[in-house]
Amino acid sequence: MKYYIGIDLGGTNLVVGLVNEAASLIDKETVPTKTTSGAAGIIAAMKAVTDRLLDRNNLKLYEIEAIGIGVPGTANRETGMIEFANNLNVSNEPFLPMAKEAFGGKTVYFNNDANAAAWGEYLAGAAAEAKSFVAVTLGTGVGGGIILDGKIYEGVNFAAGELGHMVIMADGLPCNCGRTGCFEAYASATALIQQTKAAMKGDVFSLLWEQCAEDINRVEGKTLFDAVRRGDETAIKVLKQYIKYLAAGIINIINVFQPEIICIGGGISKAGDLLMGPIREIVARESYSRNSDKQTRIITAKLYNDAGIIGAALLGSDIHPV
Repeated sequence: MKYYIGIDLGGTNLVVGLVNEAASLIDKETVPTKTTSGAAGIIAAMKAVTDRLLDRNNLKLYEIEAIGIGVPGTANRETGMIEFANNLNVSNEPFLPMAKEAFGGKTVYFNNDANAAAWGEYLAGAAAEAKSFVAVTLGTGVGGGIILDGKIYEGVNFAAGELGHMVIMADGLPCNCGRTGCFEAYASATALIQQTKAAMKGDVFSLLWEQCAEDINRVEGKTLFDAVRRGDETAIKVLKQYIKYLAAGIINIINVFQPEIICIGGGISKAGDLLMGPIREIVARESYSRNSDKQTRIITAKLYNDAGIIGAALLGSDIHPV
């Protein structure tokens, strides 16, 4: 049996997982990311957690085929640096060469975290039967990973797939990328929470207040969906508008790529048919290819938070979709 190490490096948490050649996650460990320690400190933490994980599973580093790291930013393999990841404090440091040295010269790969998650869903999750698919993750922002002809599409500069930063509303809401009207400013989980809070302030009798125990700071995506299930009109109105935003971006993706599958992940996707049903209806009605006999299937993610670990672990493997 072959084993791989997958590392999901986030601005908040660092997750290290042990994955086998069947694309199964054997074990994992999560620790806080020390973003103030720079590349050397982060890599030292990766090595320490990896050592504990291997020891717990009676394995040695030499028995591991390769190590893969999913990073929040552009993984530039030509320079070995992580670009556009200000929250990690690793700018201008040769992250990949430093990681290889820390792991004793072991083969180490890295890629954008959304690409790694897409790769995980492709190899072992919801999109395992597809040759082309796009993963859309709804979280703090909107992440994107594109698989074309069985390969991660990275673009000429390794930065492809930033779906959250396509504009769906000219002169719209400001985005942290510096533009206005970006998809993630309207369709991320963060945006949905903001939209919910704004609606609550306009309706003091909404069941949304009860769902968050009268504390608006406790609002999360689930708050809205629970209120919708109880028939709250304000919540229903918020969800309908949010679905329009989300559908606009998904239709854009379909019109550009015409993938076999679009896989929607993130906590919001767990809302099931409350979200997915209306999205599919709008797409069927409005996408450019609506009259084609071949339609993009819109499905929910299967691996959720483990997708990034599994995908990172298998970045350099020769495993084909299961």
